[in-house]
Amino acid sequence: MGWILLFVAITFEILGTTSLKLSNGFTRIVPSIAMFIFYGVSFSVFSFALKYLNIGVAYAVWSGVGTSAIAIIGYLAFKEQLDSTKIIFIGLILVGVIGLNLSGGHG
Repeated sequence: MGWILLFVAITFEILGTTSLKLSNGFTRIVPSIAMFIFYGVSFSVFSFALKYLNIGVAYAVWSGVGTSAIAIIGYLAFKEQLDSTKIIFIGLILVGVIGLNLSGGHG
């Protein structure tokens, strides 16, 4: 159950960060409001996930998957640069998250 909640929280965090970009510095009202809602849901669900998971691993997965997803969304949706060096480092982030999970750090 903790992993399902964590991935729901990550999804809403990604939606919140994407809305933050779309808000254009809070000059666009709908994405600005959406950002607050998505982040609120994300943090709420994340707090429930922490009832089942260790905080260190949960936060590493949260930040690693979220960072990787946002980098890819930035490239696909916002035409941001994603060169081979960035791809390698995104891979390293994911390797680190997997390593933490394999090290037995889940509750």
